[in-house]
Amino acid sequence: MMENSNGTKTVTYEASPMVEPFIGMEFESEESAKSFYDNYATVMGFVMRVDAFRRSMRDGTVVWRRLVCNKEGFRRSRPRRSESRKPRAITREGCKALIVVKREKSGKWLVTKFVKEHNHPLLPLSPNVRRNPHLSQTPDEKDAKIRELSAELSRERKRCAALQQQLDMVFKEMEEHSNHLSTNINNVIQSVREIESNTFTKL
Repeated sequence: MMENSNGTKTVTYEASPMVEPFIGMEFESEESAKSFYDNYATVMGFVMRVDAFRRSMRDGTVVWRRLVCNKEGFRRSRPRRSESRKPRAITREGCKALIVVKREKSGKWLVTKFVKEHNHPLLPLSPNVRRNPHLSQTPDEKDAKIRELSAELSRERKRCAALQQQLDMVFKEMEEHSNHLSTNINNVIQSVREIESNTFTKL
């Protein structure tokens, strides 16, 4: 962590995750802020989730980001389809813990809000424990992944359509060849019958 001339402190990516966030803390980039809070969450015993963001009206870039505990909010209740089905485990408990970062004119990201308290027990994780990487993906990253998978699906559909078209052409050629053979065979049979008929007539 480096202290700036204006009294703020800028956190680098390598900063210790044991440093507690505070209002006025600065980061070099949005990704640094997200990585810091993700590491902090791991040490403290909760899982970070990217909750919301705002874009600049001028150029569309992200200028505000909210990172929350994955138990933030409540899951929308839905009618059970069957009484025999077990109810889903509660994964959201309305936790208020969060951090909000905002991009300044200097390009750095400033912490503007920090709520430390959780309303549920914390379970500190070992840094070596592997977690689902999708939990910490930003909406932009998820959208990019969806677009990538959609493009791949579109390519596979076009490939399948092309293969189906080739297969239909093969079947059509086989059918035409079969019809041609049948016609030739019928012609041969008819010729043989005519020859036999002429032979019997002469006799």
